[in-house]
Amino acid sequence: MPPGPAADHALDVQRGERFAFGENWSRFLAVLDERRIAEACASLKKMLELETLAGRSFVDVGSGSGLFSLAAVRLGAEKVVSFDFDPASVACTRELKRRYFPEASHWTVETGSALDEEYLRGLGQFEVVYSWGVLHHTGQMWKALENVVAMVRPKGTLFIAIYRDQGWRSRAWLRVKRLYNAGRVGRLTVSAVFCSYYAVGGLLADLGRLRPPWRRYGEMRDRGMSRVRDWFDWIGGLPFEVASAEQIFAFYKARGFQLENLKISDGHGCSEFTFSRSQ
Repeated sequence: MPPGPAADHALDVQRGERFAFGENWSRFLAVLDERRIAEACASLKKMLELETLAGRSFVDVGSGSGLFSLAAVRLGAEKVVSFDFDPASVACTRELKRRYFPEASHWTVETGSALDEEYLRGLGQFEVVYSWGVLHHTGQMWKALENVVAMVRPKGTLFIAIYRDQGWRSRAWLRVKRLYNAGRVGRLTVSAVFCSYYAVGGLLADLGRLRPPWRRYGEMRDRGMSRVRDWFDWIGGLPFEVASAEQIFAFYKARGFQLENLKISDGHGCSEFTFSRSQ
């Protein structure tokens, strides 16, 4: 394999330093439907407090499945750029473009890294810079958080979601994730323990509510991923870094951004931040 992001990604996965998020997203494409796309559009409008992206440029930093890039196109963005470090995620996003907007010249899908400053400079600036649950998986979260600053146009919007720092719990989860990615035995052990834990917990909760237990596995999660795929995305997700809401707020305030919207995770998930750039 020639040098480049794909080779770097493959090496990281081989060394147990990175989870293959794109493979997880590849399975998601089999269940993607109009209901999930509509939910993504509604979610994007709510997060950004916008009814339309008409006349705005949008960059999806770490596009994953490509679902929210697709939502941006559906909402009328005049320019959409999607990029990811994971080649399988890039392939997923390209597949969504092929399915829904094959002739859309204003939507481009590329391989790139949030840590590559030269690459980011080449993309230019955007009215909306979007990166949900990505920058804490780069291995250099604070550098990635810094790098996206220059991508936001004056008066533009930055939307990011970052894992909430839970202190010792976050450190314990880091050990679990490292075990999962260490090899086949670790993967099987972690999967058996935590998938059983989540399944039993869900069963008890459903029985307590007099609800059919199987219904939850057909339900759509907040961002379109199935419940089981969401489990593996969480327990395997390396690299893994966290930050408190106060840290993120202070970081961007010092760089001329104003907090517009905040949703703090009540568990080990992502806290969501919407910032506007003053100038």
